[in-house]
Amino acid sequence: MGVVLLPYLYSGGVHKHWLILELLEDLGGYVIQKIVTGTEVNLIMLIPEKDVHLIKAISDKLHGVLLEAPLTGVEIAVVSPTLASHHLPHSACDVAEYLRHPGANTNMIGLARGMGRRVALSKDFERKLINEHDLAVFTFGSFSDCIINKKPKLFEGIEVPVVVTGGPELKTEEVSGADLYVGGIGRVSHRLRRGEEVQALESLNAGVSELVGKIRTELAKDPLAVLPARVMKEIENQIPEIHNVLSPGPITLQLKGLRVKLPYEAFHKRVENLEFDEGVFLSELANISRSKMKNYILIKIKYKSDVGFSI
Repeated sequence: MGVVLLPYLYSGGVHKHWLILELLEDLGGYVIQKIVTGTEVNLIMLIPEKDVHLIKAISDKLHGVLLEAPLTGVEIAVVSPTLASHHLPHSACDVAEYLRHPGANTNMIGLARGMGRRVALSKDFERKLINEHDLAVFTFGSFSDCIINKKPKLFEGIEVPVVVTGGPELKTEEVSGADLYVGGIGRVSHRLRRGEEVQALESLNAGVSELVGKIRTELAKDPLAVLPARVMKEIENQIPEIHNVLSPGPITLQLKGLRVKLPYEAFHKRVENLEFDEGVFLSELANISRSKMKNYILIKIKYKSDVGFSI
């Protein structure tokens, strides 16, 4: 069985934080993201399960905080029915922001419905864009009838797990096509700051983390041919232009792949020809295609059972 990597967030002072980086490299872990703000640093990391206590020991010495970040390496689409004000409430922004706390990368998507349909994206394009993510969170309003009888049509063709938020308290099985329903997050004209609203957001994070945990459990039965984090490291080493990308998260990790924020035409061949120490090229281990998002490069890694081996 391969090494199990657990996602963690370290927060502390910049002083001597390189001790954590050096130890993590020695242990075979990965830094997903490093954010320095003044004298503080945040490190999002994947740490080998058996070595977490070693990182924790250095974290304590440096008077930093080491927390689990269960949604690290997960890209989530936060979907609203339209970009109109009556369908894109403050709550959709709060949902996207709150999911980032445990480490997720979130993208907000407004569907082409209602008045916007004539000038917005086609349904097929939207569906493919949502399916590029690991999971989709649909933010609905406050009417039970609408959520139960009308909105499930939006899930047609969605292949990733579907989470639904809405105002009324409903059971998940009442919302056809949803893998999880979370109530208490409806259409409001204010930011979600009240006690019961924050509790609903906490329930959302817990539910999404549980869904992601199930996906990871399934992946353990038939693992990927190569870890997405290892592909990220090779891209950083072999394609130096990635360091010049100004977009947040130039390489976005997913559970089963990566989104590389470089132009497809100019760089896809170099991505395909990435070579690992084992003498294997990335094109042998993954499907590389043009993303529906801004002409980026989408990498979907094959399963060990498809390739016949893993590295």
